Amino acid sequence: SYVYLRFKNDPWPPAGVPRPELLVPLVLLGLLLATSAPIWLASRSATPKRWLLAALALQAAYFALEVRQFDGDLSTFTPQQSSYGSLYYTLLGADHAHVAIGLLLDVWILGKLLGGLTPYRRRALRAIAVYWYAVDVLTFVVTLTVLSPSFVR
Repeated sequence: SYVYLRFKNDPWPPAGVPRPELLVPLVLLGLLLATSAPIWLASRSATPKRWLLAALALQAAYFALEVRQFDGDLSTFTPQQSSYGSLYYTLLGADHAHVAIGLLLDVWILGKLLGGLTPYRRRALRAIAVYWYAVDVLTFVVTLTVLSPSFVR
């Protein structure tokens, strides 16, 4: 819907809605993508807790900064104002929900790892790593989509 409306409406975003800034969202995207390394290391390590804690810290920082930016955007324009606002907040909200679920999974597996690393916990850790890789891809696509008005005119 976003891509269809993006090329059917001129201007996009509509009047009164500022074009998305590029720097902060791209830096935040880089931060989230960088968490793939400690997640991968955690899923392969004999001592995964420290790598998982490092990933969790970066992911939580990403999430906190994204929620803050999301809140700031709400003071500028709302989902009710236009189809742009509705799609913008739907895309970002869904992406943020996936990040929040990933954070909960990290905390859950960290709690389980306090009892030691078992084959079952190793498989769970690897499944959570795959989840984070999918969230990284989703976030990459969502970020480029919502930033598209700033670099595709």
